[in-house]
Amino acid sequence: MSEGNDRDREANRFSARAARYARVGANMGGVAARMAGARMLGREDAQGAAALAQALGGLKGPIMKVAQLLATIPDVVPPEYAAELQKLQAEAPPMGAAFVKRRMQAELGQGWRARFGAFDLKPAAAASLGQVHKATTLDGREIACKLQYPDMQSAVEADLRQLDFAFALHKRMDPAIDTSEIKKEIAERVREELDYVREAKHARIYAHTLASVPEVRVPDIVDELSTKRLLTLGWLQGNKILGYKDEPVEVRNRLAIAMFKAWWHPFSSGAMIHGDPHLGNYSVWEEDGEARGINLLDYGCVRIFPPKFVGGVVDLYRGLQENDRARMVHAYETWGFKRLNDELIDILNIWARFIYGPLLEDRTRTIADGVSPGAYGRREAFEVHKALKEKGPVTVPREFVFMDRAAIGLGAVYLHLRSELNYHRLFEEEIARFDLDALAARQAEALAVAGLAPPQG
Repeated sequence: MSEGNDRDREANRFSARAARYARVGANMGGVAARMAGARMLGREDAQGAAALAQALGGLKGPIMKVAQLLATIPDVVPPEYAAELQKLQAEAPPMGAAFVKRRMQAELGQGWRARFGAFDLKPAAAASLGQVHKATTLDGREIACKLQYPDMQSAVEADLRQLDFAFALHKRMDPAIDTSEIKKEIAERVREELDYVREAKHARIYAHTLASVPEVRVPDIVDELSTKRLLTLGWLQGNKILGYKDEPVEVRNRLAIAMFKAWWHPFSSGAMIHGDPHLGNYSVWEEDGEARGINLLDYGCVRIFPPKFVGGVVDLYRGLQENDRARMVHAYETWGFKRLNDELIDILNIWARFIYGPLLEDRTRTIADGVSPGAYGRREAFEVHKALKEKGPVTVPREFVFMDRAAIGLGAVYLHLRSELNYHRLFEEEIARFDLDALAARQAEALAVAGLAPPQG
């Protein structure tokens, strides 16, 4: 895998960064002031929320991803703003053919076209940091080329400054939750998403970890056609998952089980999560005309945890199951919650009982009866935040940003599919005979296969 030909020219350039500040800042400034005013007066601001979505809607780049993240972190922005931000699809007008040719030449050199059998200059998908082109290798194999937009490193740094602004505003208006660790986590993960060499390693570790799960398919990496800003993967044919929401329940349940395994198996056996629940990151593969499983398509947003973090998840589950308060406290302390007292533990347990609820009940059930995908978790988040205003503040450990985001996103998929499963038994299968030392050994093996360093902490 090469580094491409334009690395130095696209390093965090001041001119590109300054232009980005101007574009994003002009859009965000007035909307943020309006949001602050609405919060001070204690009223909803549907028009301001719509204005924010409109301001961000035409911008490529990480600010779109940051906006979606803000929408999924409970009560960082008012509910009406979160609702509008969740509608953003992280898509913008794609790069034209001439621009794509220049970008491909920058990554693979002047004779880049001769290295492909076919290359469609019209993108198959366009997202926040890049776009995907369908192509074939010289021997006819179908591949997906993920090509990064220009000057994304500068855009990331400029947009993260806007994130600083948003969190500073939140802290002044509503200090019940300390967002300092959340901000660090978002910044680190978004910067990682720029590095397609790292994303290729993420795909490799997922292929290794999911090798025993036939329902979930992971694309292979085409190293000779990949650089730091161009990632070429095997093409996985599939259909949109929402196209199956009216299928018979056994088909919907089959897809929900595949989603469960795609998320929980890497976590329980390798201490990693796929942290981006966007529906465009999954597709459904069929065999003999029937849906059989899930293609996992994007690996930019992967979080690898120290094994003890998974131990905390199991401890909290068992603590809730057995009403063992000491084990619950141990779990929270393992994760990094500080200055805990009985009142704060009770507040944290509101959220824990919501997340773990379907896993604790040994029965076939929906994930949340009578709740819409967009509202999943909102009521519980409001209860937690209301209680923290009286008893807080609490600093949320940074690991929880993508843990919560993935859990809420996964729940929303189950709601779309209206799946009816015994989530308790599925989870028990994943953590059967859980052993921290064995998990650490499995993770070390997987990291070595992928060429990734161990997580810190």
